[in-house]
Amino acid sequence: MSATRLTLEVDASVARAIAQNPSDSCSTDLAEAPWTFDKTPGYGPGSSSADPFPGIAPAQGDLPEDLRAASDDELDERIRAARATLGDRVVILGHFYQRDEIVAYADYVGDSFQLARAASEHPAAKAIVFCGVHFMAETADLLSGPDQSVILPHLGAGCSMADMASIDEVEECWEQLEDLLGPLDEPDADGLVPVIPVTYMNSSAAIKGFVGRHGGIVCTSSNAKTVLEWAFARGRRVLFFPDQHLGRNTAKAMGVPLEQMPMWNPRRALGGSSPTELADSRVILWHGFCSVHRRFTTEQIDRARAEHPGVRVIVHPECPMPVVDAADESGSTDVIRRAIEEATEPTTFAIGTEINLVRRLQAQNPQHTIFCLDPVVCPCSTMYRIHPAYLAWVLEKLVAGETVNRIRVTGDVAEPARTALDRMLRALP
Repeated sequence: MSATRLTLEVDASVARAIAQNPSDSCSTDLAEAPWTFDKTPGYGPGSSSADPFPGIAPAQGDLPEDLRAASDDELDERIRAARATLGDRVVILGHFYQRDEIVAYADYVGDSFQLARAASEHPAAKAIVFCGVHFMAETADLLSGPDQSVILPHLGAGCSMADMASIDEVEECWEQLEDLLGPLDEPDADGLVPVIPVTYMNSSAAIKGFVGRHGGIVCTSSNAKTVLEWAFARGRRVLFFPDQHLGRNTAKAMGVPLEQMPMWNPRRALGGSSPTELADSRVILWHGFCSVHRRFTTEQIDRARAEHPGVRVIVHPECPMPVVDAADESGSTDVIRRAIEEATEPTTFAIGTEINLVRRLQAQNPQHTIFCLDPVVCPCSTMYRIHPAYLAWVLEKLVAGETVNRIRVTGDVAEPARTALDRMLRALP
């Protein structure tokens, strides 16, 4: 499972589509450049705009006027010139959900896990420019060398799901569970501890460090089943955060009854569950979700089947359980990509994941008919903040000998976070 180099033959740009028809998007503000709303606290227009925004989230500073005023051609020339000057000293990583205008410059394209591994495989690069979101850049910093700088072109590119589980909330949850279940690090007669914490890759380095300190592990959407098996071999139950849907869908497919998967809402005592429900639980699900994948519905699947008889519906496991149950298949972004590429006959696919990836898959596989289940163009609002002007800015700063927007994970968090990530790397699906 590795990141891939990407070549596009057809224009699949979501940014251009929104600019031409802003009324077709979930927010007409998406047609504006990201620096027009950088000074406003929040995730920006798009699928995450209604999510609670943490007050401690970093904000991006002003972008130089010459870059804000530059045309697409001028930005292209400046990015390519900086890349030529920097050579192998820099590697650019682009997430699957990035706009095509960024993916065009990426040395590697993949999901967060694939790109983190790509970062670790380029020790010669002095700078790793991660075109993704904050938690991804943190993970790249954890897995890259100490003499390498990981740069996030836009500091406002966070993740609303990751922000739904803060370290203070998780530690409070842990204390309440310990009061209820007894010492959580003491194994019983069968050698099992009361709770094993499992965090999704979409979480902060602080959360990964918490998991590492308490005998837990990180998971991805591709190895979640393997990770839960690992956890059940060591604990009576799992505390799974921050995405409730990935946890529920994975555990349900493994045979865990829904009644043994209570929800933990950090704003309620005992997470809103009773002591009996928590004591009888197998998986305690955190009250978090992905704003992009929460948009998909069973009604959209019904409409796709009615309008396209024989359609093959594939959705991401971050989608709500009824959507995953109604689909033909579910899987990570890489699983979706490979399913389409491996289809030998022309096929109609309805895909439930982020629109930039869906449009790109459509452009790369013209032998198939591929469309997004959600007819409204609504990209991940934080990913969308990474604009070529910001990429040009960080690259030109590197040429000038200055490193801006560097993402660092401090030592007290880094060591246990690396432990949790190392356990994940060994949990092969």
